[in-house]
Amino acid sequence: MGDAEKRDRGLLQVDADECKGCGLCVEACPPGVICLTERLNHYAYRTAVYAGAGCTGCGICFMACPEPGAITVLRAAHRKPGDEPTLHKDWALGIQGAS
Repeated sequence: MGDAEKRDRGLLQVDADECKGCGLCVEACPPGVICLTERLNHYAYRTAVYAGAGCTGCGICFMACPEPGAITVLRAAHRKPGDEPTLHKDWALGIQGAS
């Protein structure tokens, strides 16, 4: 898969203070862009981390995560230049400037 094909359609944010390192998001992620870091958080858990590219914005990791607030998924909204950012009715927000 080339770089153009792996263009992000979403952005994943992991709150290291909330993540307990269970790995459910790692197993659930279809494109496989989440892994567990070697660093420990203040609870001594290895937390999930986003690889930085390839997120589809599907939200499966969010749904698989048992910790409320540990994972936030922002989904890129397909919109015309100059339009206001789109607010999705589910857990995801449009990323301003995404096309």
